[in-house]
Amino acid sequence: MSYQFTIEPLGETIEVEEGQTLLDAALRAGVYLPHACGHGLCGTCKVEVLSGEVDHGAASPFALMDMEREEGKCLACCATPLSDLEIEADIEEDPDAQRHPVQDYVGVVSKIETLTPRIKSIFLAIENGGMEFQAGHYVNVYIPGLEDKPRAFSIASPPSATNMIELNVALVEGGAGTTWLHQQLKVGDKLKFSGPYGRFFVRESAKEPMIFLAGGSGLSSPKSMILDLFEKGEARPITFIYGARNQAELYYRELFEELAAEHENFTYVPVLSEEPSESNWQGLRGYVHEAAKHYFEGKFNGHKAYMCGPPPMIDACITTLMQGRLFERDMFMENFYNQSSQSKTKSPLFKNI
Repeated sequence: MSYQFTIEPLGETIEVEEGQTLLDAALRAGVYLPHACGHGLCGTCKVEVLSGEVDHGAASPFALMDMEREEGKCLACCATPLSDLEIEADIEEDPDAQRHPVQDYVGVVSKIETLTPRIKSIFLAIENGGMEFQAGHYVNVYIPGLEDKPRAFSIASPPSATNMIELNVALVEGGAGTTWLHQQLKVGDKLKFSGPYGRFFVRESAKEPMIFLAGGSGLSSPKSMILDLFEKGEARPITFIYGARNQAELYYRELFEELAAEHENFTYVPVLSEEPSESNWQGLRGYVHEAAKHYFEGKFNGHKAYMCGPPPMIDACITTLMQGRLFERDMFMENFYNQSSQSKTKSPLFKNI
């Protein structure tokens, strides 16, 4: 049995199967609803039910309080329909956002590369025609034995490579999913995944110079975005500041140094936080936000900033950027929640941070 639900203020009506979440139905129809964790923990996907009934599913009582349930609110990532519905969501359409319906795919592992002692690159050849996506998007990978909790990985390859995607997988201590991918996955194996997901993309219509700030395997999205920009002939100034602990963990350095040599408008700034003092490293030392403050002399106004990396890095970068007169409207980031994540209260001062 299926139901229909209308999403306001878009006025779009889509089909949703019995037992299918509102979020999944919307994304598979190519309609973006704000979301983050996908597990009912963060409250980002909270919407108001204007008419009809839903089953709230596994929504956390902290992310969706009893009072909010009584007021007709639900979490789209957990709620399933019990009737036809009309909902209202906090949606802002962006002219630079592309619409790509989420679909299910099968990828054959064509290559596995060890990038650092704890990060592997997995290349998946996509069966049956490939996948279209926007640079900055991610996929949910269904790991054998852990299919009920798919793992999210940003796409590191540019959208021009529709038949092959690259995923950079950092080994998480005690993480069942990343451990399996690092230790069990082999070339020739097949992986199921769905996508594309996300709302992290370059505002190509904006005229401002761009700053990319990343750490660890958060390099994935900036790599896809920067390659895509230069494939399109980008002329605006681009600065990429990337943080790693030491030289052994500084991956794709040669790629970005080559891009900097080829494009006068591109600057690559690697920074190391735990490099031994007696090493031959001649670059910056410290953290990403410190390197950004040093390079831009603490002044960030007139830029667009894109951030991807561990939450502490993102938080430090936001503080530094705001101190340098960059405001929320000019900051963009991708928020990921792993299996150990807990709900995080959203600041009442900001819409997106």
